[in-house]
Amino acid sequence: MNKPTGLGLVNATGVAQGLALVTFPAASTIFTSPSGYRFSETRYGLMFLPQVVMAILASSTAPKLARRWSLKRVLLVGLGSDIAAMLLLAMSRLVETEQGFAYGLLLIATGALGFGFGAALTALSTLAEALSPGREDRSVLTLNALLGTGTALAPALVAVFLGLGVWWMLPVCVACALVVLLLMTLKEHWVIPQSASKGDNIAAGGGKLPPQFWVFAGATFVYGILETLNGNWASLYLVSERGVSMQAASWALMAFWAMVTIGRLLFAALSTKVSVRTIYIVLPFLLAIAFRIVSRVRTEVGGLFAFGIAGLGCSAFFPLSISLAGDEFPALSSVMSGELIAFYQLGYGVAAFGTGPLRNLGGLSFATIFAGASALAIGMGILAILILRQMTALSRR
Repeated sequence: MNKPTGLGLVNATGVAQGLALVTFPAASTIFTSPSGYRFSETRYGLMFLPQVVMAILASSTAPKLARRWSLKRVLLVGLGSDIAAMLLLAMSRLVETEQGFAYGLLLIATGALGFGFGAALTALSTLAEALSPGREDRSVLTLNALLGTGTALAPALVAVFLGLGVWWMLPVCVACALVVLLLMTLKEHWVIPQSASKGDNIAAGGGKLPPQFWVFAGATFVYGILETLNGNWASLYLVSERGVSMQAASWALMAFWAMVTIGRLLFAALSTKVSVRTIYIVLPFLLAIAFRIVSRVRTEVGGLFAFGIAGLGCSAFFPLSISLAGDEFPALSSVMSGELIAFYQLGYGVAAFGTGPLRNLGGLSFATIFAGASALAIGMGILAILILRQMTALSRR
């Protein structure tokens, strides 16, 4: 099959992966609702532990599997895991009154989703580059934007299905879309040059990370915390503390993910006129302001606005971290990319299953947690400044 068609399949799979990834957080109010699963906030947060562990495992082993098998097989395994996760999520609706059994199903489901995400994203990123010779950066940016489009669609679809009283139809629909994409992938015959594989000697551990890497890792770790605080807890905050309806909370979450996607495209366009380094420094401080606004929100419209600003603040920071690290250490770009994704996942884990204990054991309100997150965003900004200073120092050597 020709390259444009193959690239279209890669991009379509990116949208579906984004949908699958945010389906669980988008249904957060259902998991904690007295009329739903009735999980505590701590239990809800711990539900994402298998996802984080398996995502890190998959992203670290996918390059080796690609060398042993092929990128196509890695992608197929990832899609199969995603499908299993969506079906288990839908099936858990049948036993939601049996808390222990339902929770066990959901733990398996989030673990499958984590492995699917790590494996599929590794394969998709490499395929996007290999199918776009001479336009690799644009192709990967497009893939990430479409992944973000999927994450923005999930909360909107949850709001629609909630209104119809059949929220579980979302994972069913996502599973059907993934099955179609899996069948189309089976028919593909991608030929990937060995040089395009992320499973090269460096990615397999043949290169050592420079000391400067750890500043990148710290910034990415903090970013993972801040993004996940918005992505996993925004709906619960608006419903439980601000009295917003579940549907309106879903729209606010959609606004966050939509602005993450729009911001990536906006800043990519602005980068031709504004220094990328300026954008990189400004974003954390914009996010700090957004968290202060979020902590004071009172209305449905306010929720849409506040989380939209937060999405804009998050938007380009993570892709720019990977890009700047790769530009500064091109010989280690593969391994640095994989390690930064792992640190992002660690940050995801801290926010996903650490916020519940802060609420239930620490007695902190969501408003207090979001307000405190502004200090973390400022810390991320300071790390961004340190990154750019060390890059300048290295360029002078």
